[in-house]
Amino acid sequence: MKAKANQRRDGGARPERSYPDHWERHTARERLTQWLWLLGGAFAAVWSVSALDIEWAFFADAHEQAADLIQRMWPPRWSYLPVVVRPLIETIHIATLGTMISIVLALPVAFLAARNTTLNQGTWLVGRAILVLSRSINTVIWGLLFVAIFGPGPVAGICAVAARSVGFIAKLVAEAIEEVESGQIEAVEATGAGTFQIYGVAILPQILPVLIGTSIYRWDINVRESSVLGFVGAGGIGLLLYASINQFAWSQVLVILIAILAIIIISEALSAYVRSRIT
Repeated sequence: MKAKANQRRDGGARPERSYPDHWERHTARERLTQWLWLLGGAFAAVWSVSALDIEWAFFADAHEQAADLIQRMWPPRWSYLPVVVRPLIETIHIATLGTMISIVLALPVAFLAARNTTLNQGTWLVGRAILVLSRSINTVIWGLLFVAIFGPGPVAGICAVAARSVGFIAKLVAEAIEEVESGQIEAVEATGAGTFQIYGVAILPQILPVLIGTSIYRWDINVRESSVLGFVGAGGIGLLLYASINQFAWSQVLVILIAILAIIIISEALSAYVRSRIT
């Protein structure tokens, strides 16, 4: 049987295969590459720490300062909780309205940034530039810009959230557009439909689950980011938190932090539930 197994169809004997004495997951070249990356990362970390000029002496009593701060926070001033409710609701409104505006703005940007739906190379570059501009500027920086334009208040916060969310939503939706099935598009094109009809009938239904899931996930992120926009005057509970810190009212700060934590947990649970229902 072994002799037959070692025979080729043309009658010749098969060459015997040689196997290594022991199995190795990575080759020598792969191991060398991994070590080079590791050494490069360690060098970058050491260089960054040395360039920051950190005062290590402050770490000596950091645990004492943290314990003292916790002691001043406790017990929380629960009588301050009714004051927190209205700014907390305002924070949720800022996140919700900013997310809704960003969805409306992100859809056309996504179609421009997707290679299979953009008009030409120029419009593709415009769409990609909007994605980069939106995502490269932090929400707080957007808040500073819009506070300078609209003045302090929730309007600046809404615009900041929307400006930051457009790039996030549009990027993921654009990737979904590039992965749609071309057969449905060709079928709609064969009926003589126009460009916007193709977008609405053949493409939008395919990317709708991604759009909904991404929007809900972004809303969850925006609830967290909106809580600090008050530090730059863009409304929300952050303004109350900033004022309490400046007044050294640490028992009030703890109440505000607990309220923010509670609303973030609720938004996270709601976001996870909705996304699980659409997948």
